[in-house]
Amino acid sequence: MTMKPFALSHLSLRLRVFLFFAGLAIGAVVLLGLGLMLGYRRLGSPETLNAFVQGGIIGSFGVVGLTAAVWYLFDVNVSKPIDQLAGALRARAHADVAAVLDPNVARYLGDLAPAAQATTLSLSETRNALAEAVARETTRLSAEKDKLVALLSDVPVGVLLCSGDHQLVFYNGMAVDLIGAAAKGILPGLDRNLFDYLREGPIRHAHHRLIEAEDPDAASDLLCSTRDGSEMLAARMRLLPNQAGDTAPGYVLTLRDVTADLAVHAAREALLSEMLDRVRRPAANLRALLAVLPEGIASPPAMDAALRQEADDLSKVVTELAKRLEEGRAEAIPRAPLRVADLTDGLRARLEAKGLTLATEDAPLLLRCDGFEVVVLLAHVTLGIAVLHSVQQFSLTIEEDGTDAMLRLTWAGPALRVGQLETWLDAPLDEDAPGLTGRHVLMGHGTEVWPEALADGWQSVCLPLRITRHAGPRPKPIARAVVYDFDLLGKARNEKVAEANLADLIYVVFDTETTGLLPGQGDEIVQIAAVRIVNGKRVEAEVFDTLVNPGRSIPAASTAVHGITEAMVQGAPDIATAGRAFHKFAEGAVLIAHNAPFDMAFLRRHEPTIGARFDNPILDTVLLSAVIFGQHEEHSLDALTHRLSITIPEEARHTAIGDSLATADAFLKLLPMLHGRGLTRFGAVLTELRRHGRLLKDLN
Repeated sequence: MTMKPFALSHLSLRLRVFLFFAGLAIGAVVLLGLGLMLGYRRLGSPETLNAFVQGGIIGSFGVVGLTAAVWYLFDVNVSKPIDQLAGALRARAHADVAAVLDPNVARYLGDLAPAAQATTLSLSETRNALAEAVARETTRLSAEKDKLVALLSDVPVGVLLCSGDHQLVFYNGMAVDLIGAAAKGILPGLDRNLFDYLREGPIRHAHHRLIEAEDPDAASDLLCSTRDGSEMLAARMRLLPNQAGDTAPGYVLTLRDVTADLAVHAAREALLSEMLDRVRRPAANLRALLAVLPEGIASPPAMDAALRQEADDLSKVVTELAKRLEEGRAEAIPRAPLRVADLTDGLRARLEAKGLTLATEDAPLLLRCDGFEVVVLLAHVTLGIAVLHSVQQFSLTIEEDGTDAMLRLTWAGPALRVGQLETWLDAPLDEDAPGLTGRHVLMGHGTEVWPEALADGWQSVCLPLRITRHAGPRPKPIARAVVYDFDLLGKARNEKVAEANLADLIYVVFDTETTGLLPGQGDEIVQIAAVRIVNGKRVEAEVFDTLVNPGRSIPAASTAVHGITEAMVQGAPDIATAGRAFHKFAEGAVLIAHNAPFDMAFLRRHEPTIGARFDNPILDTVLLSAVIFGQHEEHSLDALTHRLSITIPEEARHTAIGDSLATADAFLKLLPMLHGRGLTRFGAVLTELRRHGRLLKDLN
């Protein structure tokens, strides 16, 4: 068994001090005794023994008494106050005690008591400030929540927020009206299943397709119905950012009632069909009657010719109207373009779930169709063929045919009879949409489907669909960020910039990259980037960033710095176009740059070409750094960001947008330092900056 060394750390401070003084007293007594013993032996006189003993006893009591007295004074004035001070500090650190610390408790401990008092006061002030900040933030968030609730309540579309397993997380009042549940006494509720109110087929299909697309900016348009089928809703689904551990991401579903629109569309279609049918019959009868009459005998030649001409014209008009109706039928209901790959993937997934195999090929086409309806129709027909003719393997080809794409489902085996296909078209296609039939899908898309025999014993079913356009690279997604700051609703405006508070101004922090350092000798801008600061915060979604065609070569030395090549600026706007756009972006704002005279020299040189003057007030972070840290410090952007603990990613350094972001973050950290020096107004800051005019030229 190993013995642990004796330690005093578990003893209290006062006990350790007592043991220290006790050891000191014992040591002094021992040393005194040893000294007297040595003196007695050196003296060698036995009659003096009693004197030495008495002296030793008196000296020992004196040493012990003196040590005890010193220990007592030390205990009362040092050890005990230290314990009291430690307890008071611990209480204020952990028990939220707000009472002011009594400095007299440790009045003999030098500066320790004032330091402890200052620490507790700072801690109390920090806690109070934090509590006030939390209260203010809570009040502000509550007010913003109320505004957002009011805003979403009046949005003219239904908004549903659902979890990945289709449970309701949010809904607004319009959504309640649209799903029609309120009128039936079945109010929607949080954490209820969405499919208690809406048919699940189109929704599940759209959700599945968006997950497979793995595109955070993708959206899916679909047509769904309420559970009882009384209302048809046009919907758009967009996935939420997937959280770690989620098996499936949630989504936002916006709903719009199109029941009336579809009813009007159906009524119009019925009216047009009836009109054409009623016109077609008399026209045909007239033509048939004239065909049996001998020409030129039963009627005068002129009348006969006129009747025949009118009959021909009527027949042509009816034929033309019928053709135009068929062509416009597919465009009557707006449909989002669908990639061929998405359609074939959806069909293959459905068939593989039934044990069938489908070979597909991609085509660079976008089809104007309802993906769910077309997939359900093709799957219904394919499953019917598989059961009827015991076929397990199919293939789907897509061929461009003018403005249409011919979808051809092929298999090896017996042919499909037209009568059987007609029967399948009249049957419901999906259990979750009992009113959806093949006829409905074909009519809605303005198309037909038919069987067709191929060579070598192969058979096919043909389905033409309208082509929207050829597919190309996915366009750059449009920013969808919701940008808001409700504090601006109650913000006072001050037209005089010099008298305005720094926090009340709008700033545009910008940077440029150029072909060189000499604008007066032909160097030009190759990139401009900027960010906005509003109400003391950088607005993430408001960014200006563009390459600029300089109209001249870019030296290799400059490319080595900013990485912009001549190939990159081919097709970029010239300085006139880019300058006008930047001027509009910076309108009404204070411009901020690091070494602003350099960037402004390039811009002001092209003011006649741009057609606008850059007369904005200007702040330079070089001068602001000099005001805060003194002129003896280095004021490069790297040095400033290092002092302020701002990290510029290596790949972003010497890019216009990267340096703009770094300069903006530096300015936001300099603002409270300016306030700490009493520089709260723009005019006062300008006055202070002009004291450092030897560093940079004043541009205001």
